Amino acid sequence: MNRKALALLGILAFLILFRPASAEDAPRRRLTIEECIDLGVKASKGLHSSGMRVAASEAKAKEANAARLPTLKFGAGYTRLSQVPPFEVSLPILPTKFVVSQNYFNNYLIKIGLQQPLFTGFKLESAADMAGFNMKAAEQDMAMDRADLVYDIRAAYWNLYQAREFVKVVDESEAQIQAHLSDVKNMFDQGLMTRNEVLRAEVQLSNVRLARIDAGNAVEMAGVVLNSLLGLPLDTEVALATEISDPAGREDPLAQSSEPAADPESLAAEAQDVRPDVKAMELRIKASEAGVKAAKAGWYPQVFLSGNYYDMRPNSRLLPARDKFYSTWDVSLNISMDLWNWGTTARQTQQARAQLAQTADALGQMKDAVAVEVRQCWLNLRKSLEKIAVGRASVAQAEENLRVTTERFKEGVALNADVLDAEVALLQARTNLTQSLVDMELARARLEKARGR
Repeated sequence: MNRKALALLGILAFLILFRPASAEDAPRRRLTIEECIDLGVKASKGLHSSGMRVAASEAKAKEANAARLPTLKFGAGYTRLSQVPPFEVSLPILPTKFVVSQNYFNNYLIKIGLQQPLFTGFKLESAADMAGFNMKAAEQDMAMDRADLVYDIRAAYWNLYQAREFVKVVDESEAQIQAHLSDVKNMFDQGLMTRNEVLRAEVQLSNVRLARIDAGNAVEMAGVVLNSLLGLPLDTEVALATEISDPAGREDPLAQSSEPAADPESLAAEAQDVRPDVKAMELRIKASEAGVKAAKAGWYPQVFLSGNYYDMRPNSRLLPARDKFYSTWDVSLNISMDLWNWGTTARQTQQARAQLAQTADALGQMKDAVAVEVRQCWLNLRKSLEKIAVGRASVAQAEENLRVTTERFKEGVALNADVLDAEVALLQARTNLTQSLVDMELARARLEKARGR
């Protein structure tokens, strides 16, 4: 084999191995909406961050509780002293001075200390309660973040479904207009139609093809959003295994669930009791109440029990000093109280009470917002169901209108423009119905999220 043939084979192998990735090469996965939710929850960086906030709050609560327990500390040290004359005493009966205590210039210390708070004006207990409530509030915040993520995934799932359904609708419309264009061209060839009518049908076909391009781009963009939420490669093609539930014959927006029908007032009352963000705010109120109690601790005395064990060389309690290790210990009960601090405790208590009032007001505002949100979602779901019923009737009417108009056109009693208008009306009716079906699923998802489910 000559060099040219070898070179050609090498180029061919390179093109095969390193050819650009095409749409067919993109990974494919068939997923239900629940599988998407599981993937998204596991892959979410935001939810992981919320979990770390919970972990930090839990560590803070344990730290606050640890402050109520005895502490044991160990210490050791070495000190080199400058040289000074020893302590000497002279007596009249003795001709020379004698040393009472010898100086040692190398000092060693080993210390073990134990301290137990006995009473701190309920400051430590309140701090522990406050940290515990904040930890539970962080857990509820995480639950709310998860609910937001679940809704985002559901919305992305149904938006992709809607985009693909739009493509199907446009494709059907394109096929119908193409067939009509063929009829128009045949009639033109027979001298029964003007060139202008052919051009009008071709323009309509071009408009539908432009809409097809936009619809295809919408599918790709919706797929990117969903893949990003699921933590999948952005070029993954997700096959949607969950279909939109058929609401035909259902009058209640909650008919898909196993629960009985409920009015918006009872749904709002339920949401105000179970929603994670409301629970988190209620826990923060309890934390603020504990903060007020902790601020008042400055009015009370602080009592601590402490004990220390020393092993020193030399030991200052031993006279005369000796250059050896000697062990001693002490136990003490310490009481302290601020008699005057220029109103610091009063100001801290005022701040804590103001914070409590702000949190209580925020809870009231949140409950009002929850009631409004639930009612709006409930009304939107009702509206979407009504629009679906109207949309189905509109599609049926548009299909019949196109059929009749097409037959009349073939019989020569209807204009080309009438057929084109009927096709546009059918395309719009099918698009509206698809939009209404997706709106129903999104409205149901928003209502479930508003209810704290």
